[in-house]
Amino acid sequence: MGKLNGKVAVITAATSGMALATAKLFVEEGAYVFITGRRQDKLDEAVKLIGKNVTGVQGDASSLADLDRLYETVKREKGKIDILFASAGLPIGRIGILSSLILAVWGFGQLITGQLSDRWGRKHLITTGMLTQAGALAIFALANTFTIWAVAAVLLGAGTAMVYPTLLATIGDVAHPSWRARAVGVYRLWRDAGFAVGALLAGITADLWGLRAAIWIVAAVTAASGLIVAHRMYETSTRPVVHR
Repeated sequence: MGKLNGKVAVITAATSGMALATAKLFVEEGAYVFITGRRQDKLDEAVKLIGKNVTGVQGDASSLADLDRLYETVKREKGKIDILFASAGLPIGRIGILSSLILAVWGFGQLITGQLSDRWGRKHLITTGMLTQAGALAIFALANTFTIWAVAAVLLGAGTAMVYPTLLATIGDVAHPSWRARAVGVYRLWRDAGFAVGALLAGITADLWGLRAAIWIVAAVTAASGLIVAHRMYETSTRPVVHR
């Protein structure tokens, strides 16, 4: 008996990639699966590939009308949903491109933003960077196409490039050399703890209200942080700029 015997799963955009592989695994573990896809021919191929215990429902996961039709189909045929796997339907290669765009812009961008921070000061770059990150996350939550997500990835990388070297430089500005390393350690503790706390809160939010709601909350917290910096932080860079 499989781990999912008797369970009913709904997997959106499951005609390729990870979502399709997940659908196959769920069926192997005993679940009955409803999958969706925009193109009927690709959906038929996916149903044939999975082979059994599967129903294909043509539709777009971003369309409320299509989602209502999917819900009615599942309700009529099985009467319940035990597992919901929401997928955007991107192949792994495109997911890799989005990740690479963020990291590439972030990494190389720091060569520019670090110099700008020395010339223009810390506060405005930190504020702008956080608000840019928030805007990029909002675009991720709103969009449904790879091209727009790619634009959001570039913006997210740019915003992060503004923030990362500038925050560390701020520590260097205010911390005496005798306790600077200790100050960086405290800063990194609170910053890195955010990865753990943020992951937990985002996961709980996604379970309760969906992935897009989780992204919106992260965007809102990031925007609020930027506004707090704009209101409360004082400029720490007081050294004169030396042109070489």
